[in-house]
Amino acid sequence: MSEPSAGPLAGIRVVELAGIGPGPFASLLLNELGAEVIRIDRPGGSELQSTVSSGLNRGRANVAVNLKTAGGRDTVLRLVASADVLIEGNRPGVTERLGVGPDDCLAVNPGLIYARMTGWGQEGPLAHTAGHDINYAAISGALHTTGTHEKPMQAVNLIADFGGGSLYLIIGVLAALQERTRSGRGQVIDAAMVDGAASLVTMLYGLLAQGGWKDERRVNLLDGGAPFYDTYRCADGKYVAVGAIEPQFYAALLEGLGLTSIEGDQLDQDFWPAHRKIFEDAFAERSRDEWASHFDGTDACVAPVLSLTEAPQHPHMAARGTFAELAGHPHPKVAPRFSRTPGLDPSPSHRVGQDTEATLAAWGFGTEEIRSLIDSGAVFQDANH
Repeated sequence: MSEPSAGPLAGIRVVELAGIGPGPFASLLLNELGAEVIRIDRPGGSELQSTVSSGLNRGRANVAVNLKTAGGRDTVLRLVASADVLIEGNRPGVTERLGVGPDDCLAVNPGLIYARMTGWGQEGPLAHTAGHDINYAAISGALHTTGTHEKPMQAVNLIADFGGGSLYLIIGVLAALQERTRSGRGQVIDAAMVDGAASLVTMLYGLLAQGGWKDERRVNLLDGGAPFYDTYRCADGKYVAVGAIEPQFYAALLEGLGLTSIEGDQLDQDFWPAHRKIFEDAFAERSRDEWASHFDGTDACVAPVLSLTEAPQHPHMAARGTFAELAGHPHPKVAPRFSRTPGLDPSPSHRVGQDTEATLAAWGFGTEEIRSLIDSGAVFQDANH
């Protein structure tokens, strides 16, 4: 089981019903911010679920429960009775059919925050259909903003899954916990990735309404349209990222590239194609790391585009301790940072059912009760632990 934490969420208890992607990531962050999170898995689990979420299941105690049995359902409801938060990521109606829906859980714990993570939301024409990050980002308008002139391109699954999903779920949980201090009552959170993805592009919708954004790709300030906010291929085939928006930063960029004079104003889009060609030719003269060294310490807003393997070794990331080593590999630590109550470092994932007996005992189940639940098949304890 996880060691007690001095993190800012110490004392908060969370029951996580196993899922993939944004639910587990939200649970991971809450756990490493100090909450006690127990992950409820089904015995045997799913190979896909295990593979997809392998990097997201770290640190939490794992209890294996067969929710298709009365004993399994009652076990979860008993855990919920002493929890602050429940997180689930099933399609609408699934937990209700299993007997652990919002009404069931709030009946045993009126102060519970019941947090539901879905792609389409709990209602609407698409609520009961399948989908993934790319689909949710697509109908929110967010996907339309990224890619090339020819086609939109997904930013892996960061927009809807983790940006619009996990982080908005956590905002909802923290807001509901704060509201509970006034009302004493719990509530249900409908965290839909389509809503979160749309919220993430609030600024662009605002600019569009004001005429400051064109509803097409690579013609705007921040979507690769501006030559001073883009990536450039270097002599070694690697890339640098340039973000010299402000005039003083743009001047530092030109100076660093040895461009003492360049025709046309920075913001005059008629000159952008010519400026881009000048920048392309300049950056092609040196390697990525040579340019990174050349611009180091300047305000030209030039940075090397690092791979996942390279990023943890960057001097700035290393100095801040942004990554921690786990099983010989770097893993990002929880963010943000707190002056008095730091979060936990990454710790290993637990096997399905690894902590069933210990967790149930810690949450008030008696020894004979636990043995009876195991013998009946309602819960499962990993034999190797």
